[in-house]
Amino acid sequence: MGNTAFTAIGFSIIFLATTLGAALVFFFKKDISDKTNTLFLGFAAGIMIAASVWSLLIPSIEGAESYGKWSFVPAVVGFLVGGVFLVALDKLVPHLHKGTGQEEGPRTALNQSAKLFLAITIHNIPEGLAVGFAFGGAAVVGTTEAMVTALGLAIGIAIQNFPEGAAVALPLKRATGSSGKSFLFGMGSGAVEPIAAVIGYFLAATLTAAQPWLLSFAAGAMIFVVAEDLIPDAKLADNPHLGTWGVMIGFAVMMALDVALG
Repeated sequence: MGNTAFTAIGFSIIFLATTLGAALVFFFKKDISDKTNTLFLGFAAGIMIAASVWSLLIPSIEGAESYGKWSFVPAVVGFLVGGVFLVALDKLVPHLHKGTGQEEGPRTALNQSAKLFLAITIHNIPEGLAVGFAFGGAAVVGTTEAMVTALGLAIGIAIQNFPEGAAVALPLKRATGSSGKSFLFGMGSGAVEPIAAVIGYFLAATLTAAQPWLLSFAAGAMIFVVAEDLIPDAKLADNPHLGTWGVMIGFAVMMALDVALG
């Protein structure tokens, strides 16, 4: 299979998984239980944490070997800038946090459903960028092994996108009163990922010297989403063991994928 096919599959599955997760609104008459939500979001958080470490930060440090004893600098700086990027998006885009109900961004006349949709959409951008950076870097290397490694990251993101898509669409069904609308909102929130992936791909493939910085940037943005959204929305305090095991299992799945395909 050629590099183009690998890339197309990687970009497609992250969107398809979110869409399939959102489609669960047609099979559930009610919102998912708090315990299921805790497990879903904990699992998604675990995958994103592992992907940030194994697939992004470690390769960032390894790719900066020419910096000598300062090889940690791109990883540290890029990681923090990734967090700043999410803060900037929070300030620029009007949205509503699902778990807390807190509004951020400019004041607008958008309804609650639209603001929930925007919150989910902007926080899906780091996942798409991470996949794009991985495939862009693999394209520069040009080997099948590098492409398989990038595909492993995409598979991990896709796995966590399925429960995340359900955790997004089902509450929107309650807010909109329509299965069809909530499905479209859920699917639309995932559409930003392949778009961000294409942008990330061309940045990594073109700015080869910046790859360590780009990888750590994606890691920082993903960890920001985990800390600000996934963990609080999972409400681990209500179901601590269930949520913790969700994080542990998600981390283990992503770690195994990275080691097996890396």
